[in-house]
Amino acid sequence: MNRRSFLTATTATAAALTAATSLPAAAASAPRPEAEQRLLRAWFAATHRSMQAMTTELGLATDKIDVSGGTPVPSTQTSPTNIGCGLWSTVAAAGLGVISGTAMHRALSRAVAAVERLERAHGFWFNWYDAHDGSLLTAWPETGDPVRPFLSTVDNAWLVTGLRIAADADPLLRPRIAALLADADWSYFYTPYDPADPVAGPGQLRGGYWPDKPGRGEPTAHHYGALNTEPRMASYLGIADGSLPAEHYWHLLRTLLPGMGQEQEPGGGYVTIDGVRVWEGHYTYRGRKLVPTWGGSMFEALMVPLFVPESTWSPGSWGTTHRRYVRSQIEHGVAEEGYGFWGFSPASVPDGGYREYGVDGIGMQEDGYHSLGVVTPHASFLALPQAPAEALANLRGLDRAFGAYDDRYGFRDSVDVTTGRVSDVVLALDQGMITAALAQRLRPGLLQGPFRGGGFAGRVRPLLARERFSL
Repeated sequence: MNRRSFLTATTATAAALTAATSLPAAAASAPRPEAEQRLLRAWFAATHRSMQAMTTELGLATDKIDVSGGTPVPSTQTSPTNIGCGLWSTVAAAGLGVISGTAMHRALSRAVAAVERLERAHGFWFNWYDAHDGSLLTAWPETGDPVRPFLSTVDNAWLVTGLRIAADADPLLRPRIAALLADADWSYFYTPYDPADPVAGPGQLRGGYWPDKPGRGEPTAHHYGALNTEPRMASYLGIADGSLPAEHYWHLLRTLLPGMGQEQEPGGGYVTIDGVRVWEGHYTYRGRKLVPTWGGSMFEALMVPLFVPESTWSPGSWGTTHRRYVRSQIEHGVAEEGYGFWGFSPASVPDGGYREYGVDGIGMQEDGYHSLGVVTPHASFLALPQAPAEALANLRGLDRAFGAYDDRYGFRDSVDVTTGRVSDVVLALDQGMITAALAQRLRPGLLQGPFRGGGFAGRVRPLLARERFSL
């Protein structure tokens, strides 16, 4: 897409959007319910077309497509996360009537057959495959740089999420998916808690393993310690299926401990829950207390509740921090930085490449993610449950001002609102979050069935009910 000047946004459009995203009267400018439904369904259909354009003959969603030309160009590579996004997007499309049940079964069957043939280790999938033939990638397609096969905790969580959704939607596939998941034991990534040495034994999940070493393989040096980040989906899955102890949840960090290097000195205090001494810390941003993420991005906080109903099960804690997190993102973009737009999350760089975007003040990392004037549309979709009128106004404004949306493939991945440059790339991860968010808005609970019953109801929900946070 050609570079667009920020001046193409009229003064009236910018002023209207600023008002809509910063004032309580935003609801007055929101579309009528029936008009909203039509708009969201149109956005969903276009986003689903982008997912179809990313899906290879093998049945796997690629990592991204380049839509700068007349025909989208898919990448060679795919990941477990991308594949999971493709699976739940297909289920959502059928649930919303965009495709038929027969078409859903055909697409899911093809994808599951492809997943069955992918090389695995320790019951889990590697981080990068060729989406066109299913081979394990050992060299990066665009550069030829070597790729050391890696088992990622969080990426496997999103593939397992997609497989569970597919099994829930298509009973004919349940035996095959159950066989795929039979060996996915989350304790592989887990380091049990050691009270004598909680640094070496934190009761947390490793980032992953390189399995090319004897035994379990070589682990990452880091654990996923922060609670309010997207790897908690792996924690929930493991607790729900019994492969992780429930106490693991309490060993995750609401903030880093006082005195540790982090973005701000946290408030809060210690409490004992289920026999575990928990630091219930919080940050304060623009006068509101919240639980920070690691980097300050939207998807860290709000991708998981697309599937696990955290706000419903824990309205006073998770529900409160999710609302305040969204409000902080809105105020950062509109009031603090004066962009007139908001929503910051990892995405493709408008001028090429990929990087993390976020609000530094609501992330624990000392040199956290920064907004840099780059707005990512999927972040607004994630905010639909907490701020529907503001999210719709933001997205419509991005379309009017910059042409960030087209009815072939939906919203582009990112917009530099200081220059008007719109990304030429659409990422499967970001489109997958959009399809899930739209499904939840249009038909609440459509993708949440596998995460409301069974071990989620029996093991995860009681933990969230006991969560208090110090808000």
